[in-house]
Amino acid sequence: MARNRKDRDSWGSFTDKATYDWSSEEEEPDGRARPIQVLVVKDDHTFELDEAALSRILLAEEVHNREVVAISASEEWLGEAEEPLTGFSWRGGSERETTGIQIWSEVFLVDKPDGRKVAVLLMDTQGTFDSQSTLRDSATVFALSTMISSMQVYNISQNVQEDDLQHLQLFTEYGRLAMEETFLLNHQSMIFLVRDWSFPYEFGYGQEGGMKFLEKRLKIDREFVNNLQILVPWLLSPKNLDAYIKIYQGEELPHPKSMLQATAEANNLAAVAAARDLYNKKMEQVCGGDRPFLAPAELQARHSDIREEALQVFRGVKKMGGEEFSRRYLLQLEGEVDEVFVQYIKHNDSKNIFHAARTPATLFVVIFIMYVAAGITGFVGVDIIASVCNMILGLTLITLCTWAYIRYSGEYRELGQVIDQVAGALWDQGSTNEALYKLYNAAANHGHLYHHAFSGPQAPGEEGEAPEKPTRKRN
Repeated sequence: MARNRKDRDSWGSFTDKATYDWSSEEEEPDGRARPIQVLVVKDDHTFELDEAALSRILLAEEVHNREVVAISASEEWLGEAEEPLTGFSWRGGSERETTGIQIWSEVFLVDKPDGRKVAVLLMDTQGTFDSQSTLRDSATVFALSTMISSMQVYNISQNVQEDDLQHLQLFTEYGRLAMEETFLLNHQSMIFLVRDWSFPYEFGYGQEGGMKFLEKRLKIDREFVNNLQILVPWLLSPKNLDAYIKIYQGEELPHPKSMLQATAEANNLAAVAAARDLYNKKMEQVCGGDRPFLAPAELQARHSDIREEALQVFRGVKKMGGEEFSRRYLLQLEGEVDEVFVQYIKHNDSKNIFHAARTPATLFVVIFIMYVAAGITGFVGVDIIASVCNMILGLTLITLCTWAYIRYSGEYRELGQVIDQVAGALWDQGSTNEALYKLYNAAANHGHLYHHAFSGPQAPGEEGEAPEKPTRKRN
């Protein structure tokens, strides 16, 4: 564990080895074990994995074929009472000592009773909420150390407070999001280490007192806190570390937010939901499923009134974050209300019997025009155009029958939507309507040509232009 945090939380591991600074480019001058920096925190608050330093530990000849697990430490690991504290670097003070993640250069090799050979790695991490780290830095290091550890130590100063549990929930959720990208399951344990405990008369030191305290604070009914003598090993999996580092190097994961910002967002989202529900409820009373068709102008006017009422509800809710913070949620509400109004327009139009008959009416007009045009062009001898008109007439008639079957059976709804869209385009486009109207008038005004083209045999003397009837003059 990092021992340099005076009044803030931390997590990590500890050992009885001497403390040295050592990087991937340096050799161990005297063969003694020391901390190795494997996760480096840069000035721009990004993280870099020192693969060379990590490889020197994990790829050693006596290590690389062993499994990596967490085990207990021997009872003598603390050393004599008179010995100075050594191992991972630590100190008191207002500035941080440890940054990123460090791993002890010596790997402990153990043969388990079942015959498996395992390797134990010890690591130390930086604490949370120091004078230089951001919330995202703390969340990243905590989540990363949790994912790669067999046992995680949550090092808390003096007492377990509510904000400690909130931070723990936030950081572990951050790690869970990263774990979703790896499709791996880890089995970790976590213990709370409360340092500088000031209430031994209520709960004694050690596992027994700590267990009673946590049972009261967390209301847990199962044992998960171990004795200080077995705090040492939480392990680093070599096959997962690089993948985890890459996850945190990108921007795929959301940035963790402060509790104030999260609360402000929750306030504004709740206000948006309340205003949107009010709008939906009142619009259902205006043009819901059991309401008759409403004139478009009246619907627009009612929408404007209800929309303004919904916006007033949003503005009237007490929200955290201030007016500028709430502005984007107000814009979000306006956009959502306008989108819902479009759906109400479509729903209202579907109740209009003339709107529902627009598609068959358009198809009937096309059929009639093509029928007249085919007759006229056939009469004047333009057989090619007449054939084209007859073909369009036949296709339109088939389309009309298909549309009727779709509306009756409810099948092939996508095809029905296409037919409605084409018919709607012919209906709504002014230029198209004008052209259809002119064709219709031309056919109506020249109906005598259609009569001559399709009339039966005429009697002799009736060919050509009919003689004018004599008129009788009035005296």
